[in-house]
Amino acid sequence: MVVDSHPRLRLVRASEVDDLAKLNEPVEALARTQAMEIIEDIKANGKVALLQQAVRLGDIKSTEEPILLGKPELEKAWMSLTPGQREMLQRTRDRIEAFATAQRGAINDVSMTIPGGSAGHTIAPMGVAGCYAPGGRYPLPSSVLMTAVTARAAGVGKVWVASPRPSAVTLGAAFIAQADAFLAVGGAQAVAALAYGVGGVDACDIIVGPGNKWVTAAKSLISGVCAIDMLAGPSEVLVLADANADVQTVAADLLAQAEHDVEARPILVATSRHVIDSVNEALGEQLAVLPTGETARAAVLKGFAVEVSSIEEGIQISDKIAPEHLEIQTAEASDVAFRCRNYGAVFIGHGAAEVLGDYGAGPNHVLPTGGTAKYTGGLSVFTFLRIRTWMQMEDALGGQVVVKDAVELARLEGLEGHARAAEKRLLPA
Repeated sequence: MVVDSHPRLRLVRASEVDDLAKLNEPVEALARTQAMEIIEDIKANGKVALLQQAVRLGDIKSTEEPILLGKPELEKAWMSLTPGQREMLQRTRDRIEAFATAQRGAINDVSMTIPGGSAGHTIAPMGVAGCYAPGGRYPLPSSVLMTAVTARAAGVGKVWVASPRPSAVTLGAAFIAQADAFLAVGGAQAVAALAYGVGGVDACDIIVGPGNKWVTAAKSLISGVCAIDMLAGPSEVLVLADANADVQTVAADLLAQAEHDVEARPILVATSRHVIDSVNEALGEQLAVLPTGETARAAVLKGFAVEVSSIEEGIQISDKIAPEHLEIQTAEASDVAFRCRNYGAVFIGHGAAEVLGDYGAGPNHVLPTGGTAKYTGGLSVFTFLRIRTWMQMEDALGGQVVVKDAVELARLEGLEGHARAAEKRLLPA
């Protein structure tokens, strides 16, 4: 029997959402300080410091333990899996690759005519990518597939995967994702090794993937040394529901995110108090038998529910929050979804469970959190691509208007050297 004392999503007024939706600071101050100390140590002392930090933080037991694994070791782990596990990982990999390949086909080189010549852009992949996968409370081989497969589909030349204390499934996922090598280290120490090329690791052009607060802090510190995908915080899901929603399914989807971490945020926006109360009752029933219930309970207490007067108001609330995952559990779900503007990924209708996105339906599960979906999107092949522009002036006479405008603009800005350089391209009167 469910009692009233079970954790419930607290009810907040729509007017309170503005404060709740303010962009969260993605980097915790103490974690940043600690990550900085680790990074500076590894920068100064190289592999010795990397190994010492890995021992201190529990990645390995001694500095003699190998931390670099090549393709033979990854293949051995792959072959140790059951046939059913290998087939499942292969199917998941293929779906992620198919979606990423379709994305890559959506962007192409461009060439156009300009006065006096032509200009355009070319698309080129980065050379080396570092793909981080968490290895803490729940090791995530799915994140290995999401990051490494996508990097390969983008055309990245060399792909490293990093994760602490990897299981055979994590190593097998790296093999099927066609990773070149594996760093069996986590945290800020892994980010430092990937960024600076320490201990036999190639210096990466980009580091991607979710991680704990020290990984996030470290990524913020090395951004600029190399690229990063985003500064990801705790996982979050917002379910927009009306009377058509199945409350047991809504509760299950909220708990699927809540079990990630005690800091995860489950959010319900519903058109009636009855839906909210029914979902809360379902949460209690399901928490009572959920093996990860201790973590999920703590997260539920940090989540909230909002009662709205209409779907339109619900959309407005959702757009203010800009959730990582947005589920639409309403009548006319497709119409509602395409009226929403701010989210990392949207899951439309009863059948499109967010968890299917987590586990490889196709689209990537590395998504913006903490309201950052207002200005950025999730991991994709585009994350690993560079747009390089070019210009060629074959017709000096036709280009004179551009040259003259450059001379005038340069002098308006007080940059005489620019003006004189442009004047070298003026034809005699």
